[in-house]
Amino acid sequence: MPPLLVEVLWKGLLGGLVTALIVLASKKGDVLPGILPLAPTFAIIALLAVGSKGEAGGFRTACLAGAKTIPAYLVFLGVSWLLVDRVDYRLAILGGLAAWLVAALAIFPAPKFL
Repeated sequence: MPPLLVEVLWKGLLGGLVTALIVLASKKGDVLPGILPLAPTFAIIALLAVGSKGEAGGFRTACLAGAKTIPAYLVFLGVSWLLVDRVDYRLAILGGLAAWLVAALAIFPAPKFL
């Protein structure tokens, strides 16, 4: 099997495993499913992909970019939390996602234009 295909397959398996754990944990309670997304699963996948290029500078850039997403994630959670009493939980998630997008755009592309 080609190395790239193996890489893609195991990364997909890891992401699917974390998703399955979140779904299973949600059947047992409400706290653990909220904590599991904080496991750096996708960060690990991204850093492995960037690190495989063998460039320390690129790896550090990816680490910093990941750290910059934390405020946008907090905006997503905050807006979802605020909306859930006012609208259906699916709309609360959509509202949080819209707020995340605005925050992410403010963090990443907007400063380049200012």
